[in-house]
Amino acid sequence: MKKMIKKYRKAKGFTLVELLIVIVIIGILAGMMMLSTGGATDSATATKIVSDMRNLKAASVMYFLDYGKWPKGIDVSLDKYLDVPLSKRKADGVDKGGYELVSATTGETSADAVLWVTFENANVMTSGVRTKLQNMAESVGLYKDDGSTVAEKPNYAGDKKVTMVVRH
Repeated sequence: MKKMIKKYRKAKGFTLVELLIVIVIIGILAGMMMLSTGGATDSATATKIVSDMRNLKAASVMYFLDYGKWPKGIDVSLDKYLDVPLSKRKADGVDKGGYELVSATTGETSADAVLWVTFENANVMTSGVRTKLQNMAESVGLYKDDGSTVAEKPNYAGDKKVTMVVRH
């Protein structure tokens, strides 16, 4: 009878080795999950940047259709064309969140000038985000960072500014 009670008690719990093996396996699985989540976060950030640039491009075109001239820059005049007004966007304390509307001419935006939207924010443009933007560049129309090289495709390994043409 004593042998059965002793055997029963021993089989009831887990040994320290078994518990350590389970903890190691859970740690490995959690590490794999973190790696896959990081890539998804970078992809989502890159997609958000492209989406915001498209929205600003569309807002600029709608501004042109309403007023017969291109906007001089990204400011509150575009707020009525955006779902999230620029006046409410903040990134690291800077208005506009790193987006800028740039013209090939200085001063007033002329009717025949190249116009593009740029994004530059060092805190957001991590190497993973730059890689995702590089993969998306051809299909979504991203270019180098100034109007003189608008036909040149970017290499975001070195470029930290993303550009999308509004008017070419």
